[in-house]
Amino acid sequence: MSSPAAARTLRIVAFGDSLSAGYGLARNEAFPAKLEAALKAKGYDVSVTNAGVSGDTSSAGLARLDWSIPKDADAVIVELGANDMLRGVDPALTRRTLDEILTKLKARKVAILFAGMRAAPNFGADYQKAFDAIYPELAAKHGVPLYPFFLEGVAGNRALNQKDGIHPVPAGVDIIVAGILPDVERLITQAQAAR
Repeated sequence: MSSPAAARTLRIVAFGDSLSAGYGLARNEAFPAKLEAALKAKGYDVSVTNAGVSGDTSSAGLARLDWSIPKDADAVIVELGANDMLRGVDPALTRRTLDEILTKLKARKVAILFAGMRAAPNFGADYQKAFDAIYPELAAKHGVPLYPFFLEGVAGNRALNQKDGIHPVPAGVDIIVAGILPDVERLITQAQAAR
């Protein structure tokens, strides 16, 4: 007989910026809604909460962490850092902030999937090197799985992005979901094992 905890819908939180929030998209076109639909289509009993806030830097995410992620969350996808990069925030600050976010989530004993971001080449090679290193290094430090680049297959493709060239159109979100799905399935397995 399964326990009540095992029977309960698994709660995943997509904690991020406009890329999670679904800037310029209908609610059902945003990453969390499309991810939930894809998981349900594979038979998972999950809910994916949209805790994305457009414009959030990693510092803003840290400031709202405690009230943005419900106490009963089983798993969190951390997708932050794009706005830090776009604003040229010192990578050392971004690293410290993301480090603290992962530390706080680990203390809450929720399963974590860390979604990486990459710096645009126009910031120069030094910035790019420092920024891009943040994600694999913090994932290794905290022992959390890393999805290397949240916008894999979408970044730089005009047809998959809105006119601003930054935010994906629904077809772009579909590509993001398809890419990250195997990692989220592993996240679910990890979260279920921790119950």
